[in-house]
Amino acid sequence: MAATALLGKWPVLGRHERAAEWLSIWTDLGRAPRTIDAYARGLAEFLEACERSGVEPVAATRAEVAAFVRELRTRPSRRGVNVVALDSGAGLANATLQQRLVPVRLFYDFLVEEGVRESNPVGRGRYTPGRRFGGAAGTGRALVPRMVKLPWIPSEAEWLRVLEVFRVEPVRNRVMLALAYDAALRREELCSLRTDDLDPAHRTLRVRAETTKTRRERVVPYSAPTGVLLGEYLRHRAVVSRARGGLFLSESRRNHAEPLSLWSWSKVVRRVALAADVPRFSTHTTRHLCLTDLARMGWEVHAIATFAGHRSTDSTLQYIHLSGRELAAKLNSSMGQIHAWRVGMLTEVPAGLAGGGA
Repeated sequence: MAATALLGKWPVLGRHERAAEWLSIWTDLGRAPRTIDAYARGLAEFLEACERSGVEPVAATRAEVAAFVRELRTRPSRRGVNVVALDSGAGLANATLQQRLVPVRLFYDFLVEEGVRESNPVGRGRYTPGRRFGGAAGTGRALVPRMVKLPWIPSEAEWLRVLEVFRVEPVRNRVMLALAYDAALRREELCSLRTDDLDPAHRTLRVRAETTKTRRERVVPYSAPTGVLLGEYLRHRAVVSRARGGLFLSESRRNHAEPLSLWSWSKVVRRVALAADVPRFSTHTTRHLCLTDLARMGWEVHAIATFAGHRSTDSTLQYIHLSGRELAAKLNSSMGQIHAWRVGMLTEVPAGLAGGGA
């Protein structure tokens, strides 16, 4: 999204010259449109909070930032009664609070680099070389503690219910779900696939750098059953359009033969999830499930990171969800003898104490 369009969407950015300049720089650097939109929204909300308080944003202190955090934490959720539980203990989820603060921190980084300010009022956390102290009163704690939760993946029964509903979906939707799982594709990566990204002879597909979150191109395989389904879809696609380009095409009257949008795919998955009575199932669930299954099969974490297109294994580890039962099985198989010896030392009673204890 162009900077001018964002200024129209968030007029407050245009009222603050430095904010508009900062946003223009990020746009010129070629950041993804959705990233720029998220940055614009987060900074705009902070600027609006400053205006309501009569504070000049360039000179804002940690107190003003803390007041903004308090406002975010007490803001009611737009989902209202549909929200069952929130990890933040308030109206916005912890991840959303973090998302709102990131552009504010980056904006003040920019002001510090430009010599407009001496310090950044948004703490990062602990001190590291090249960064100032973050958190309240030098405690090393961030303004909003980051909560790291296990990713949700469906149980086998829930997954089977989803598949049962997908079985009667059009072939396009079925092959999209199959590829999303087989190749652990993000929603944008899946919807951005082109016909020339496929290599049916080797059953691989190319995920182009410009469609990925990390801007890292990768080539990933897909299974033989998915290959059969893909062949069926390609024959169907030729009826819709023989033109090269987007792999998955819309068949609606309004957007006939146009590439399927992210939102259209999200609507398909949401409809299926509700029909299967698995409301937590989303377009990202298949990615979590695939990477977890690879870990269950014994893949080494670096191989999973490469497959997923992660820059570091830290990101990969957040995706992998091994249940307590699976961890117990690993413990029993790999540590059985050692544990038996250690516990045996505790259970063997010395001869002199055989009669009991104090």
